[in-house]
Amino acid sequence: MKKRSKYNRIVNLNEEELRKGVAGTKASWHCDFQNQAWVYIGGLSPELSEGDIICVFSQYGEVEDIKLMRDKYTGKSRGFCFLKYSDERSTILAVDNFNGTEILYSQLTVDHTEYTDHKQNRNK
Repeated sequence: MKKRSKYNRIVNLNEEELRKGVAGTKASWHCDFQNQAWVYIGGLSPELSEGDIICVFSQYGEVEDIKLMRDKYTGKSRGFCFLKYSDERSTILAVDNFNGTEILYSQLTVDHTEYTDHKQNRNK
């Protein structure tokens, strides 16, 4: 799915909820992810570090963890990450407010995700 169409899909879902009057209720599409504290962040400038991303995204809640995906050979950012908030409600704020935002001339795609840290699960 192209970045722009994913951004538009989220905007359309939110606008439809507002028209129907279900935004912020249990009928909201966000409730499908109510037990997930992770968000996907795409379109990141390679210049951004984990600390930069945490600094920006902590506006909507306490960041518990971040997994910035890097090239395994060069170590350079691949332009996306998974970020975990300590409170699931922060994910709604991040998705609704950061999706489509530009940081360092790059438009972000921010969405709910069901990310699982596979490395962490293998060590248990």
